[in-house]
Amino acid sequence: MRFLLSFLNPTSLLLLLVASLVFPLAPPISAAPDYWVYFGTYTGGKSQGIEAARLDAAGRLSEPSLAATTTNPCFLAVDPTHRFLYAVNEVKNHAGQRQGNVTAYSINGQTGTLTKLNEQSSGGDVLCHIQVDATGKTVLVASYGGGSVSALPVDPDGSLGQVASFIKHHGSSVNPANQKGPHAHCIVTDPGNRFALTCDLGLDKVLVYKLDASDATLTANTPACATLTPGFGPRHLAFHPNGKFVYVISEMGCCITVFDYAADRGELSEIQTISTLPAGQKNDPSFSGAEVVVHPSGKFLYSSTRGLDRINLFSIDEKTGRLAHVEDVSSGGKTPRSFNLDPTGRFLIAANQNLNNVVVFQVNSEPAI
Repeated sequence: MRFLLSFLNPTSLLLLLVASLVFPLAPPISAAPDYWVYFGTYTGGKSQGIEAARLDAAGRLSEPSLAATTTNPCFLAVDPTHRFLYAVNEVKNHAGQRQGNVTAYSINGQTGTLTKLNEQSSGGDVLCHIQVDATGKTVLVASYGGGSVSALPVDPDGSLGQVASFIKHHGSSVNPANQKGPHAHCIVTDPGNRFALTCDLGLDKVLVYKLDASDATLTANTPACATLTPGFGPRHLAFHPNGKFVYVISEMGCCITVFDYAADRGELSEIQTISTLPAGQKNDPSFSGAEVVVHPSGKFLYSSTRGLDRINLFSIDEKTGRLAHVEDVSSGGKTPRSFNLDPTGRFLIAANQNLNNVVVFQVNSEPAI
C-alpha cells in the first residue's frame, strides 16, 4: 500500500500570485466537516489581499472571495483556537522605517471574512514566514531581507503587541547570488513548544532558539545551530508528528535533509540527505525547492520543486526517520511555492504562484500500479 496523489475535478481556481495557504478549522455547515482555506497573495491587478474559499468533504473548493484587503500578505498563520489569523506583509517600509509589518485578524467561522484587529512593525524587512506558538501567546516572524527573526506577544483579544524579541543573523555562505548575507526563511516551534527553529538560506544553517511564550522571548540555544552543506540554502522545515525528526528542504540544493531531534536540548543531528529531483536529473539554477509537509499519519512526506513544477512524495521509516522516494506528480501549474494538507490528511492543495492557480489533489491509500 502507498499514498498516491491524484487530481480532483474541478482541479483549479484562478487567483493572482498565490504565495501561501492555511486551513483554520471552522464550524461544520453540514454533517460532513467543511473548512475555510485562506490564501496569501501578492497584491496588484486582480488581487487585493487575503482570499478565502470553502473546502467540502469531497475536496471541492468554492470560488474564492476577498476575506481582507491588505498589501502582499505573503504568508499566513492561524492560532490554536482557530479564532485569529495573522499575516506577514511583504513590504520594505512600514511606519517610515525599513521594515515589514504583521497584521492580526479575527475569523468569522460562518462567513470566512476577516476583521482587522491591528498591525505592528516587525523589526525586519521583506517578511516571508509566520507561525503562532502552541499557546497562542506569541507570534514568530522570519525576515528574508533583514536576515532576522522576531517575536511579538498576543493580547487576549488576539491583537498584537510590539516586538518583544528581535535577533539579527550575521554571516554568509558560498553562493554569491543568494548568500552574501543572512536570509531567514522560516521559523517553526517544536512540538514541545520549548524551542523555535529557523532556516537561514543565506547562512546554510538551521538556528535554534529557546522560546518563552509567556513573554514572547527568544534566546540563543546551546548548541546554537546545525550546519548544512554549503550552497544548499535551507528554506523551510517540518517536524515529524512524533517530534523525533526534522525535515529541512533546501532551495538551491533541491533536497531534503533529515535530522534526529533531541527535544530536551533542541539539538539536531543529521541522518540523511535525499534529492527531490527525478533519478538521473542533474540540478539546475532554474530548479528550486520550496515547501515541505509531513502527513498527519507520520508515514509520508511531501515537498515541492519549482522549475520542474512537481510535488514530490516520500515514505518515512518511522523508526529511523529516513526517507524513500515514492513518486512525483505535476503541480498542475507553474512554480508550486506553497501547499498544505487539509486537517484530515485527505486532500493536498497546491498554490502555483506563476500560473496564479490552486490545484486540489486527493491523497489516495491504494496499491501501487
